[in-house]
Amino acid sequence: MKQSTRFTMTVALIVALGGFLMGFDASVISGVVGFIETDFDLTKIELGWSVSSLALTATLAMMLAGPISDRIGRRPVLKIAAVLFALSAIASAVAPNFILLVIARMVGGLGVGAALIIAPMYIAEIAPAEIRGRMVSFNQLNIVIGISAAFFSNYLILTLGQSDLAWAESLRFGEWNWRWMLGIETLPAIVYFFALFIVPESPRWLALQGREDEARDVLERVSGAEQAAIDLQAVHDSIEAEAEMGGVSLKALFHPSMKLVLTIGISVGILQQITGINSVFFYSPMIFEQSGIGTNAAFMQAVLVGLVNLGFTIVAMALIDKLGRRPLLGFGMTGIAICMLTLAYGFGAATYTLDQDAIDKLPAEIDRLHIATVADTTYDSDIDFREAVSAAVGEDVYKEHESPLVSNAINMNPTLILFAILGFVASFAISIGPIMWVLFSELFPNNVRGMAISFVGLINSAVAFLVTFIFPWELQNIGNAGTFLIYGLFAVFGLFFVMRLLPETKGRSLEELEQILVRN
Repeated sequence: MKQSTRFTMTVALIVALGGFLMGFDASVISGVVGFIETDFDLTKIELGWSVSSLALTATLAMMLAGPISDRIGRRPVLKIAAVLFALSAIASAVAPNFILLVIARMVGGLGVGAALIIAPMYIAEIAPAEIRGRMVSFNQLNIVIGISAAFFSNYLILTLGQSDLAWAESLRFGEWNWRWMLGIETLPAIVYFFALFIVPESPRWLALQGREDEARDVLERVSGAEQAAIDLQAVHDSIEAEAEMGGVSLKALFHPSMKLVLTIGISVGILQQITGINSVFFYSPMIFEQSGIGTNAAFMQAVLVGLVNLGFTIVAMALIDKLGRRPLLGFGMTGIAICMLTLAYGFGAATYTLDQDAIDKLPAEIDRLHIATVADTTYDSDIDFREAVSAAVGEDVYKEHESPLVSNAINMNPTLILFAILGFVASFAISIGPIMWVLFSELFPNNVRGMAISFVGLINSAVAFLVTFIFPWELQNIGNAGTFLIYGLFAVFGLFFVMRLLPETKGRSLEELEQILVRN
């Protein structure tokens, strides 16, 4: 490997740690929700808010990070993001109440939004053209790795909290399990902050500021003196072209000629989230507990979700330019629909009965006299079971001991649930997950691409917020089967709608796609 390539890859990997922190910060909450619900006595709406609040400030940061980085530079914004990640982790871990926990999570959301926008922007601006795609993909890969690391970290902390290890007991992993889950992110955030000191500023930003010598020095380290001169001239040509083009008004985005391409972009942006991916990522232990396997097994299966997501994301990166976007999208969306409908069937077929043997296995804190009023009664839905048991023992008692109550009463096939969720994650990771961002970069005409991606990205974030916000409420009021049935029907409708409109973009130039999609 040439020294210049080694330097570029080192810089790209360091910057892409922002993606790791983003994925970790967004998904670590999955292991926390069950504990904070009882510790802070949260309603389902409050529980949804504790998860989804991060998406609100992340969206705000996505809109502000670009202009701020144009003013102060890419590297300072990434350093600010690292500080925000660390502050959020510490504040979340020590939060004494629900309101301060949400505020701390929203601080982390600012870091998430900044990292999501600036990290790939920086990598694209410093990487040579021949390896730019591979370098930028480091960020997406690191996001997925961060999600997997969060699931594993949660499981490890939960296991250590239940062990007899003296050092784990001295750190109070058992008593402060969810606080450690949130606080552990401080370590990679600190590493990221100090690692950024060896990263140079973006050569494109330096050129924009008129700092020619510094920009040339960075480009020479990336690709050598001869290529650096060519690249620097290309940067100047691009800057001049953008200046001549001037600003693009929002009106241009809604011109009648943009109707088809905008419809496709919005549909894909909504479809990526409305089929429930963030519900699975952010609430996976809760979902697995609903299948009756218990808390520890639920956390272990959440680790499998992260590993499957990572593995199939790598597969998608390898196949997307070989098979094309439409085949992967069609295959993946079909898998998403089948798996969500399977989840609906699996939970819909479940029954719940607390016989005497099951009651004997329940925690001692549950009053045996009260629970006896629902003994040997079979309930055909999780909603009926929850309402009956809550009425018998009290809502607070049910909430605190929901996992053992469900696991001892339920009669269903948990293996079917596990494989359906893993199949759903695999189908998402090989299709609509990574393909959405590829399509966004290809579909829109050059003159409105930046504005269009921001617009559909904002819609995507809004849908993500709504899905994660109402998911606990849906489980409580619609039930497991009904919630997953809704996701499955959205997937079926989205599959036919998008596949009918979307052309294959593989191997076509941006100008050719513009002729197909933009109808004057």
